[in-house]
Amino acid sequence: MEIAVNKGAEKDMVTVNVTVRYFAILRDQRGAASEQLSTEAASLSELYDSLATTHGFSLKQDQLRVAVNDSFVDWREQLSEGAQVVFIPPVAGG
Repeated sequence: MEIAVNKGAEKDMVTVNVTVRYFAILRDQRGAASEQLSTEAASLSELYDSLATTHGFSLKQDQLRVAVNDSFVDWREQLSEGAQVVFIPPVAGG
């Protein structure tokens, strides 16, 4: 399933295609383990804010870690074409 996530209608916005994977509560709230999307979000922070609004995520950014292409990164990291993004919520084991 491919959806578009746009952040405003400013000029000179670049659209990138990314894959987002979800785990635990985010997977439950999204109703899917992953999705491919086109976005004009410039940073991971903007991307998460947009997705949280769209999908009704209950977790705030400070409750999550974010990884791109299998490496933890800062929320201010810029998105790049083809990136694999993972939002990682706190998990409990037993």
